[in-house]
Amino acid sequence: MNKKFHLRRIVLLGFLMMVAVILWAQRVSNTIFVVNGKTTRAPILLFRGRSYVDVETLAQVTDGSVTFQGNKIILTIPPSSSGSSAADAPPRLSKEFAGAALVELAAMREWQGAIETMIRFQIQATELWFKNYHDRAEENLRLAKVAASTPSDQQALQLLQNEFANLADWADNAVATRESLNATRTMDPNVLQNDRVLQKISNCAQSLSSMLVSGVFADVSSCH
Repeated sequence: MNKKFHLRRIVLLGFLMMVAVILWAQRVSNTIFVVNGKTTRAPILLFRGRSYVDVETLAQVTDGSVTFQGNKIILTIPPSSSGSSAADAPPRLSKEFAGAALVELAAMREWQGAIETMIRFQIQATELWFKNYHDRAEENLRLAKVAASTPSDQQALQLLQNEFANLADWADNAVATRESLNATRTMDPNVLQNDRVLQKISNCAQSLSSMLVSGVFADVSSCH
């Protein structure tokens, strides 16, 4: 009889201790668990002021794995790739700047074409006759500068400004040469093909156009 009584007391005591532990530990089922930006509704156990989560749930959230080997629990969590992918992302140009820069390239292409036509066909022209081309390109360059809003935009803008400066110098020299009737420069049929400065300007314009269309900044050596 006494043995049965003691057994009941032990069972009752164990039950009371279990209830006490349950009341002491609070399970928070509405907690949102976020790991490396990935969200899940994992049950969290609060015990003595600390939070506990199921190891298998943690492995699932982090795309990891958990292995049980005897008295060992091996949790493997792969490194996050979010930081490296952001760092490796190509330096993109803003759409506003790319559009404005393409308009500027078109204006400079017209300016360059007008000068080439003057040289090729020996057209009599004065510097004032080409001022409209210069002013239009200068205004479009200003608009491109206003549209530049990112570091990549600023880098591409510097190349665009270099192209404008090189084209302006080349155009001024070509007009001055034509006005002075320098036959060695204006009547040679190969003068345009052999003009290294003009070739550099054309290469820069072509590379800039490709870069702006792609929307990804890339340095262009011919624009320096």
